Formats: sequence, structure tokens, C-alpha cells
Amino acid sequence: MKIECETIGVVHSPFQQAEGTPIQPARAAGSVGTVELDARYVDGLADLAGFSHIILLTYLHRAKPFSLKVVPYLDTVPRGLFATRAPSRPNPIGLSIVRLLGIAGNVLTVEGLDLLDGTPLLDIKPYFGEFDQPGDVRCGWLEAVREHEVVADNRFAVAGSEESHSSK
Repeated sequence: MKIECETIGVVHSPFQQAEGTPIQPARAAGSVGTVELDARYVDGLADLAGFSHIILLTYLHRAKPFSLKVVPYLDTVPRGLFATRAPSRPNPIGLSIVRLLGIAGNVLTVEGLDLLDGTPLLDIKPYFGEFDQPGDVRCGWLEAVREHEVVADNRFAVAGSEESHSSK
């Protein structure tokens, strides 16, 4: 089945290329940018300002073609694609939980961006701590490599190009 989506806006970030872009929002403290929503969706922002964090669903338009085995961030062992947050996927959809700093018209200022400048926005959802933080979480292979503090790497760069996207 084919599904079509329409972008509702665009992310503006300080990151122009994959190299140096934080791999996850948790590693992107201090990276501030904006989300520019298409003007026809502004009314949908009503009541969002009361939330400290929001979820951005994006289309990772600069991700390279996917492979079913990848060496993920913080690891050296090839893993199944769906056990990672590698950006190169059959449907390169990104999920970023960011801090909402403010809303002015159709522009949201956010912190913790791990997205490239120009990333198409598919949706915005409020982050609900009591619903979105399940208890008793297991983290598979990541539990063995958690002590790493790397912010970014270039493993997802397109061969011969800087045109890839940060991991989601």
C-alpha cells in the first residue's frame, strides 16, 4: 500500500550537514532552532504553549538508502535496522522530542534539535510525561554501551557527500 503525506512546515536548525549534527535530542542540549509551520495550520497551535516538550515527526529527506543491517551510534556491531534509530530506513521518518521555548505566530522556537536545516515537518504532538514514559524499560544492546558520551558522528553520511541526516 502506498501512503502519501503532505508536509506541514519546515525545521530551521544550525546544522547544514550531517557531520557534527547531534545524533539524538538528548545529545543536543543548547542547539536552538525554529519550526516554521505553514500558515494554514496556525490555529492548530492553540494550547500548545502550555507544554514544555513537543514531539516533531519529520521526513529525513537527506537520508541515504537503507540497509537492513547497520552499525548504530554508540556501537561497533552490526545490528538489525529496526533495533536502531538509524535515519536511513524504508520510510525515513524522524522522531525528535524537543523543548518548546516559545511560539510566535507560525514559528515555534525549540531546543534540543538533532535535525538538519530544511527538514520537512510531518506533524507536531505534545509530549505527555505520564503517557510517554513507560516504566520497566529494557534497552537491548544499548545497555552494554551506554557509558559513551559521543554527541555526533559521520557514519550516516552519504558516500562522497555530507548529505545525510542525523539519527532518529
